[in-house]
Amino acid sequence: MSDIGEPVFRAKQIFEWVYQKGAVSFDAMTNLSKEMRGRLADVFQFPSIRLVQTQQAEETMKFLWELADGKKIESVLIESFDRRTVCLSSQVGCPARCAFCASGKEGLIRSLSTAEIVEQALHIDRFLREKGERVCHLVYMGMGEPLENYDAVVRSIRILHDENSLHISQRRITVSTVGVVEAIHRLAKEDLKINLVLSLHAPNQNIRKKIIPYARKYPLEEILMAMDDYAIATKRDITFEYTLIEGINDHSGCAQELAALLRMKQCTVNLIPYNPIENIDLNRPSQEKVARFREILEKAGINTTWRYTKGDDIAAACGQLALSTT
Repeated sequence: MSDIGEPVFRAKQIFEWVYQKGAVSFDAMTNLSKEMRGRLADVFQFPSIRLVQTQQAEETMKFLWELADGKKIESVLIESFDRRTVCLSSQVGCPARCAFCASGKEGLIRSLSTAEIVEQALHIDRFLREKGERVCHLVYMGMGEPLENYDAVVRSIRILHDENSLHISQRRITVSTVGVVEAIHRLAKEDLKINLVLSLHAPNQNIRKKIIPYARKYPLEEILMAMDDYAIATKRDITFEYTLIEGINDHSGCAQELAALLRMKQCTVNLIPYNPIENIDLNRPSQEKVARFREILEKAGINTTWRYTKGDDIAAACGQLALSTT
């Protein structure tokens, strides 16, 4: 506001309209003069994303957004009992190109701005308000590698946590990464108490590089050391996500190797049976095989969860978000 010659208190007024009152245009900000609203519309672009379509499944709703340049992203609302979680995208496409994930098939197209990240949560929160509900958890697990869009992601976290915004507890915010070592170290120094999740998916570097080509940039040992440092700095336990793919990383030997890799760590392993993706020749292991894998980890003292698949019927499950409009 100062830069355009307006009193600084206008900033608070506009902030309240956007975050507290759910305004979707400057015209709705009725305590501002018509001239002022016109000036804002000339200087700023709001909103910066447009809803194209939604798809509904049991406990899951997928939102397709169009950005100002015509690019598209997806985000997901997950409803579980009284919890309303929004899965946010941080990039158009993804540089990681994980073998089991639709988001990286086109590679990285561009990173999102802070506004484009924040508005995903804002618009979905506005949708929930109509039902007397609110967004209470955020997971940066949509399209993109969040730590490769570091500044915009951290700014969005601070905004969405702010008491004058959605005021979402940092302990209810989770960022997932394939392991960008320097960014993990940087995040540990941000004075944030958010949850950090590593997309591990393999018990050793050789298998990991086959599943996650991006893993060639960083040795697994360096990534795990960075995660340990983050846990110490933030006093937050670490979660390791492990997508089980038939015949690649789902056999008992992998489970035993994973248990040895993570022993003595204060962590949880979240097992995710592979979610099928069109034109990707991979298969989901049987429930019996997943159960055996989990049993080996738990016998070794590794805390383990088995993610219940939600949204796979509308391609909204883990790894299925893409640039599709269908």
